[in-house]
Amino acid sequence: MAEDARACYVYGVVTDDRTDESVKDLPAVGDPEAPVTLVRHRGQAAVVSEVPVGKPLGTPEDLRTHAKVLDSLAEQGPPVLPFRFGTVVSDTAAVTDELLAEGHDDFARGLDRLRGRSQLTVRARYEQDAVLREVVTEQPEARRLREELRGLPEEEGYEQRIQLGRLVLDTIDAKRSVDALELDRRLGPYALASVSQEAASAEGLVNASFLVEDAKRQAFEEAAEELAEHWHGRVRLRLLGPLAPYDFVADALLEGEEGDE
Repeated sequence: MAEDARACYVYGVVTDDRTDESVKDLPAVGDPEAPVTLVRHRGQAAVVSEVPVGKPLGTPEDLRTHAKVLDSLAEQGPPVLPFRFGTVVSDTAAVTDELLAEGHDDFARGLDRLRGRSQLTVRARYEQDAVLREVVTEQPEARRLREELRGLPEEEGYEQRIQLGRLVLDTIDAKRSVDALELDRRLGPYALASVSQEAASAEGLVNASFLVEDAKRQAFEEAAEELAEHWHGRVRLRLLGPLAPYDFVADALLEGEEGDE
Protein backbone atom coordinates (compact mmCIF):
# COMPACT_ATOMS: atom_id res chain seq x y z
CA MET A 1 0.00 0.00 0.00
CA ALA A 2 1.35 3.41 -0.91
CA GLU A 3 2.56 5.53 1.96
CA ASP A 4 0.31 8.39 0.88
CA ALA A 5 -2.82 6.22 0.52
CA ARG A 6 -5.96 7.95 1.74
CA ALA A 7 -9.34 6.77 3.00
CA CYS A 8 -12.61 8.54 3.75
CA TYR A 9 -13.54 9.36 7.34
CA VAL A 10 -17.30 9.75 7.92
CA TYR A 11 -18.63 11.99 10.72
CA GLY A 12 -22.34 11.57 10.07
CA VAL A 13 -25.21 12.20 7.69
CA VAL A 14 -27.16 15.41 7.18
CA THR A 15 -29.92 16.58 4.87
CA ASP A 16 -28.98 17.80 1.41
CA ASP A 17 -30.04 21.37 2.19
CA ARG A 18 -26.64 21.95 3.82
CA THR A 19 -24.38 24.17 1.81
CA ASP A 20 -20.74 23.39 1.12
CA GLU A 21 -19.92 26.57 3.05
CA SER A 22 -21.45 25.07 6.20
CA VAL A 23 -18.55 22.62 6.55
CA LYS A 24 -15.80 24.64 4.90
CA ASP A 25 -13.90 25.75 8.01
CA LEU A 26 -14.48 22.73 10.24
CA PRO A 27 -11.44 20.83 11.59
CA ALA A 28 -10.68 17.33 10.33
CA VAL A 29 -9.89 14.10 12.17
CA GLY A 30 -6.47 12.60 11.51
CA ASP A 31 -5.22 15.35 9.20
CA PRO A 32 -5.70 19.00 10.22
CA GLU A 33 -5.05 20.11 6.64
CA ALA A 34 -7.76 17.95 5.08
CA PRO A 35 -10.97 19.80 4.11
CA VAL A 36 -14.30 18.60 5.49
CA THR A 37 -16.71 18.13 2.60
CA LEU A 38 -20.17 16.83 1.75
CA VAL A 39 -20.84 13.74 -0.39
CA ARG A 40 -24.41 14.05 -1.67
CA HIS A 41 -26.86 11.34 -2.70
CA ARG A 42 -30.66 11.39 -3.07
CA GLY A 43 -31.45 14.23 -0.72
CA GLN A 44 -28.84 13.31 1.89
CA ALA A 45 -25.19 14.14 2.42
CA ALA A 46 -22.40 12.41 4.29
CA VAL A 47 -19.95 14.68 6.10
CA VAL A 48 -16.45 13.39 5.32
CA SER A 49 -12.75 14.18 5.20
CA GLU A 50 -9.71 12.28 3.98
CA VAL A 51 -7.45 10.46 6.45
CA PRO A 52 -4.09 8.79 5.90
CA VAL A 53 -4.56 5.01 5.70
CA GLY A 54 -1.46 4.19 7.72
CA LYS A 55 -2.10 6.57 10.61
CA PRO A 56 -3.99 5.12 13.59
CA LEU A 57 -6.86 7.20 14.94
CA GLY A 58 -7.95 7.63 18.51
CA THR A 59 -5.93 10.42 20.08
CA PRO A 60 -7.76 12.79 22.44
CA GLU A 61 -7.49 15.46 19.74
CA ASP A 62 -9.12 13.12 17.20
CA LEU A 63 -12.02 12.50 19.59
CA ARG A 64 -12.46 16.21 20.28
CA THR A 65 -12.38 17.02 16.57
CA HIS A 66 -14.99 14.37 15.77
CA ALA A 67 -17.32 15.88 18.37
CA LYS A 68 -16.57 19.45 17.30
CA VAL A 69 -17.58 18.75 13.70
CA LEU A 70 -20.85 17.12 14.72
CA ASP A 71 -21.74 19.68 17.38
CA SER A 72 -21.01 22.53 14.98
CA LEU A 73 -23.43 20.96 12.51
CA ALA A 74 -26.05 20.54 15.23
CA GLU A 75 -25.69 24.15 16.30
CA GLN A 76 -26.39 25.32 12.75
CA GLY A 77 -29.93 23.98 12.97
CA PRO A 78 -30.78 21.27 10.41
CA PRO A 79 -30.71 17.67 11.72
CA VAL A 80 -27.56 15.56 11.88
CA LEU A 81 -27.14 11.83 12.41
CA PRO A 82 -23.80 11.37 14.18
CA PHE A 83 -21.73 8.26 13.41
CA ARG A 84 -19.52 6.49 15.90
CA PHE A 85 -15.96 7.73 16.13
CA GLY A 86 -13.66 5.86 13.76
CA THR A 87 -16.06 5.22 10.86
CA VAL A 88 -13.82 4.92 7.80
CA VAL A 89 -14.61 3.70 4.25
CA SER A 90 -12.33 3.31 1.26
CA ASP A 91 -13.32 6.39 -0.77
CA THR A 92 -16.16 8.73 -1.69
CA ALA A 93 -17.56 6.19 -4.15
CA ALA A 94 -18.05 3.80 -1.24
CA VAL A 95 -19.75 6.60 0.70
CA THR A 96 -22.27 7.02 -2.10
CA ASP A 97 -22.70 3.46 -3.38
CA GLU A 98 -22.61 1.64 -0.04
CA LEU A 99 -23.22 3.92 2.89
CA LEU A 100 -25.78 6.39 1.54
CA ALA A 101 -27.45 4.08 -0.97
CA GLU A 102 -27.90 1.18 1.46
CA GLY A 103 -28.82 3.30 4.47
CA HIS A 104 -31.00 5.82 2.68
CA ASP A 105 -34.38 4.85 4.12
CA ASP A 106 -33.06 4.50 7.68
CA PHE A 107 -31.23 7.81 7.43
CA ALA A 108 -34.31 9.54 6.02
CA ARG A 109 -36.40 8.27 8.94
CA GLY A 110 -33.83 9.34 11.51
CA LEU A 111 -33.28 12.78 10.00
CA ASP A 112 -37.00 13.41 9.84
CA ARG A 113 -37.51 12.43 13.49
CA LEU A 114 -34.63 14.60 14.67
CA ARG A 115 -35.55 17.69 12.68
CA GLY A 116 -36.07 20.64 14.99
CA ARG A 117 -34.55 18.76 17.94
CA SER A 118 -31.16 18.70 19.58
CA GLN A 119 -29.40 17.18 22.55
CA LEU A 120 -28.76 19.17 25.70
CA THR A 121 -26.55 17.51 28.30
CA VAL A 122 -26.40 18.42 31.99
CA ARG A 123 -23.38 17.40 34.05
CA ALA A 124 -23.99 17.68 37.77
CA ARG A 125 -21.27 17.40 40.42
CA TYR A 126 -21.43 17.82 44.16
CA GLU A 127 -19.49 20.51 45.96
CA GLN A 128 -17.56 18.06 48.12
CA ASP A 129 -17.30 20.14 51.29
CA ALA A 130 -21.00 21.04 51.21
CA VAL A 131 -22.23 17.48 50.77
CA LEU A 132 -19.89 16.21 53.49
CA ARG A 133 -21.33 18.81 55.86
CA GLU A 134 -24.79 17.49 54.99
CA VAL A 135 -23.73 13.94 55.83
CA VAL A 136 -22.32 14.96 59.21
CA THR A 137 -25.40 17.04 60.00
CA GLU A 138 -27.86 14.30 59.04
CA GLN A 139 -26.01 11.25 60.40
CA PRO A 140 -25.37 11.16 64.17
CA GLU A 141 -23.15 8.11 63.66
CA ALA A 142 -20.94 10.09 61.32
CA ARG A 143 -20.59 12.83 63.91
CA ARG A 144 -19.70 10.28 66.59
CA LEU A 145 -17.04 8.64 64.46
CA ARG A 146 -15.52 11.99 63.53
CA GLU A 147 -15.28 12.93 67.18
CA GLU A 148 -13.61 9.63 68.01
CA LEU A 149 -11.08 10.13 65.24
CA ARG A 150 -10.36 13.76 66.02
CA GLY A 151 -6.74 14.15 67.08
CA LEU A 152 -5.85 10.48 66.59
CA PRO A 153 -2.67 9.74 64.61
CA GLU A 154 -3.07 8.12 61.17
CA GLU A 155 -1.99 4.70 62.37
CA GLU A 156 -4.81 4.54 64.93
CA GLY A 157 -8.57 4.29 64.50
CA TYR A 158 -8.36 2.17 61.35
CA GLU A 159 -11.73 0.45 61.89
CA GLN A 160 -13.48 3.72 62.67
CA ARG A 161 -12.04 5.31 59.52
CA ILE A 162 -13.31 2.42 57.40
CA GLN A 163 -16.73 2.62 59.05
CA LEU A 164 -16.93 6.38 58.56
CA GLY A 165 -15.88 6.10 54.92
CA ARG A 166 -18.55 3.52 54.19
CA LEU A 167 -21.20 5.57 55.95
CA VAL A 168 -20.29 8.67 53.96
CA LEU A 169 -20.34 6.79 50.64
CA ASP A 170 -23.67 5.11 51.39
CA THR A 171 -25.26 8.41 52.42
CA ILE A 172 -24.01 10.20 49.32
CA ASP A 173 -25.27 7.33 47.14
CA ALA A 174 -28.72 7.78 48.65
CA LYS A 175 -28.54 11.53 48.05
CA ARG A 176 -27.41 10.93 44.48
CA SER A 177 -30.52 8.86 43.74
CA VAL A 178 -32.84 11.49 45.18
CA ASP A 179 -31.08 14.41 43.49
CA ALA A 180 -30.97 12.68 40.09
CA LEU A 181 -34.74 12.23 40.31
CA GLU A 182 -35.11 15.90 41.24
CA LEU A 183 -33.07 16.95 38.21
CA ASP A 184 -35.22 14.82 35.91
CA ARG A 185 -38.42 16.10 37.55
CA ARG A 186 -37.45 19.70 36.88
CA LEU A 187 -36.00 19.31 33.38
CA GLY A 188 -37.78 16.27 31.99
CA PRO A 189 -41.08 18.06 31.22
CA TYR A 190 -39.28 20.22 28.64
CA ALA A 191 -37.78 17.25 26.79
CA LEU A 192 -39.04 14.51 24.50
CA ALA A 193 -36.67 11.91 25.93
CA SER A 194 -33.82 11.62 28.39
CA VAL A 195 -30.91 9.32 29.15
CA SER A 196 -28.93 9.33 32.39
CA GLN A 197 -25.51 7.93 33.19
CA GLU A 198 -23.95 7.50 36.58
CA ALA A 199 -21.11 9.93 37.16
CA ALA A 200 -17.70 8.28 37.18
CA SER A 201 -16.14 10.33 40.00
CA ALA A 202 -16.94 10.23 43.70
CA GLU A 203 -18.23 13.81 43.64
CA GLY A 204 -20.27 13.22 40.51
CA LEU A 205 -24.05 13.36 40.76
CA VAL A 206 -25.30 12.45 37.29
CA ASN A 207 -24.71 13.08 33.59
CA ALA A 208 -28.10 13.48 31.93
CA SER A 209 -28.89 14.06 28.26
CA PHE A 210 -32.21 15.42 26.99
CA LEU A 211 -33.70 15.50 23.51
CA VAL A 212 -35.26 18.95 23.31
CA GLU A 213 -37.36 20.60 20.62
CA ASP A 214 -36.00 23.92 19.43
CA ALA A 215 -39.22 25.64 20.52
CA LYS A 216 -38.66 24.48 24.12
CA ARG A 217 -34.92 25.03 24.37
CA GLN A 218 -35.21 28.41 26.07
CA ALA A 219 -37.65 27.05 28.65
CA PHE A 220 -35.32 24.10 29.28
CA GLU A 221 -32.33 26.39 29.75
CA GLU A 222 -34.30 28.61 32.13
CA ALA A 223 -35.35 25.57 34.16
CA ALA A 224 -31.70 24.48 34.33
CA GLU A 225 -30.70 27.94 35.55
CA GLU A 226 -33.38 27.82 38.24
CA LEU A 227 -32.14 24.43 39.40
CA ALA A 228 -28.55 25.69 39.47
CA GLU A 229 -29.66 28.57 41.68
CA HIS A 230 -31.62 26.19 43.90
CA TRP A 231 -28.52 24.02 44.36
CA HIS A 232 -26.04 26.91 44.51
CA GLY A 233 -23.12 26.07 46.79
CA ARG A 234 -24.15 22.41 46.91
CA VAL A 235 -24.15 21.15 43.30
CA ARG A 236 -22.40 22.50 40.22
CA LEU A 237 -24.42 22.21 37.03
CA ARG A 238 -22.88 22.47 33.59
CA LEU A 239 -25.19 22.70 30.58
CA LEU A 240 -23.76 21.60 27.23
CA GLY A 241 -25.48 22.13 23.91
CA PRO A 242 -27.03 22.16 21.54
CA LEU A 243 -25.14 18.98 20.71
CA ALA A 244 -25.51 16.35 18.02
CA PRO A 245 -28.07 13.79 19.28
CA TYR A 246 -25.51 11.10 20.18
CA ASP A 247 -27.70 9.48 22.82
CA PHE A 248 -30.89 9.45 20.74
CA VAL A 249 -29.82 8.55 17.22
CA ALA A 250 -30.31 4.81 17.73
CA ASP A 251 -33.97 5.25 18.69
CA ALA A 252 -34.51 7.68 15.83
CA LEU A 253 -33.33 5.05 13.35
CA LEU A 254 -35.59 2.28 14.64
CA GLU A 255 -38.18 1.20 12.14
CA GLY A 256 -41.75 1.47 13.42
CA GLU A 257 -40.75 3.60 16.43
CA GLU A 258 -41.46 7.25 16.91
CA GLY A 259 -37.99 7.89 18.26
CA ASP A 260 -39.25 10.36 20.83
CA GLU A 261 -40.59 8.25 23.59
